[in-house]
Amino acid sequence: MLFRELLVQNLNRDPGIEVVAAARDPFEARDMILKHQPDVMTLDIELPRMNGIEFLQKLMPQYPLPVVMISSLSDRVFDAMNAGAVEFVAKPTATNRQEIEDFIRTELPVKIKIASVAKVRRAPRTDDVAMGLKRTARTECDLIAIGASTGGTEATAELLKGLRGDVPGIVIVQHMPAGFTELYANRLNERGELEVREAKNGDVVKPGLALLAPGGDQHMKLIRQDGEYKVVLKKAPKVNGHCPSVDVLFHSVAEVAGRNAMGVILTGMGGDGAKGLLEMRRRGARTIGQDESTCVVYGMPKVAYENGAVEYQEKLPNISTRIYSILNNKV
Repeated sequence: MLFRELLVQNLNRDPGIEVVAAARDPFEARDMILKHQPDVMTLDIELPRMNGIEFLQKLMPQYPLPVVMISSLSDRVFDAMNAGAVEFVAKPTATNRQEIEDFIRTELPVKIKIASVAKVRRAPRTDDVAMGLKRTARTECDLIAIGASTGGTEATAELLKGLRGDVPGIVIVQHMPAGFTELYANRLNERGELEVREAKNGDVVKPGLALLAPGGDQHMKLIRQDGEYKVVLKKAPKVNGHCPSVDVLFHSVAEVAGRNAMGVILTGMGGDGAKGLLEMRRRGARTIGQDESTCVVYGMPKVAYENGAVEYQEKLPNISTRIYSILNNKV
C-alpha cells in the first residue's frame, strides 16, 4: 500500500500524467478500468486474489489497453509480455533510496508515456514458414545483427523461432534492464533450434548461435580478430538514451563486417539503431525493417526507413523468410 501511494503521488507530479485510480487487486482494478477508461495501466505480477499475469490473460481479450508491468527480477515478466503487456520496468529494491527515486521520477513515467502510444493488438500470425537455408547456397552474409526496444521481447522471440540452426551467427541488442537479459536469453534458448545466450566479453560469433547484449551499463561491439567476429563489452555513457545501444552495435558491425553482414531493426520507441543501420547499408550490408502494421511502437523502424537505412520493409512474420531469401541469393 505504501509503495502504491508513493507511485500515485510522484506520478501525479508529472505534468504529462494523471493517475485516475489506484487498485488493491485485479477485481478492484477491473471495476476502475470500466469506470475511468484509463489510457495506460501499471500492473505488478504479485497481487492478492489473482496474479497479474492471470489478470492480463482475462483482461486483454475483452478490454485491451497498454499495460506496463512492474516486476522484480523474474522470467515471469516475459509471460506477462506474451499475455499482452507492452512494457516492463524492474521494481527497485527497498534499501536503495536513489534507485527508488530514479525509478519513480524518471524510468516509470517514461515507460508510461511510451505505452500510451503503443499498439496493443498484435498483428495475427501468418502461416509463413522460413524456406530454409540450402546447404549449398553461396552467400556472402556471415553475420546477422538485430536491434529492438518496446515490444521487442515478443518480436525477437517470433523472429528467432522462424530461423533454423543453419543461419549465420546472430548478435542482438534488446533494450532491457540489467539481470533480465540472462533470463530472456535462457527462455529464447528453449524455444527453437538456435542456441541463445547472454553475451560475454570475448565470445566468438558462430553459425547457429545468437548472442544477446547484457542489460546494464555496457555497450556491445564486435571486432574482427584471427578471422573471427568477437564480442567486446565496455562500460560507457548511454547512447540515444540507452545502454546497451543498437547504434553502437550496428556501427561496429558496419566497420568490421561491411557487405558480409545483415541488419534487422524491430519495433521500438525513438531512433536508436537507425544511423547504425544506415552505415551498415552504405557499406554493402543487406537491411530489413519491421513494418508499421506489426510494430507495437513504430519508432525505430520508422526512423530507419525514412533515413534510407531499410532495404526491405516486412511484416514481422515474414522477416525470417526475407532473411533466407537473402542468404540464398534470391533477392
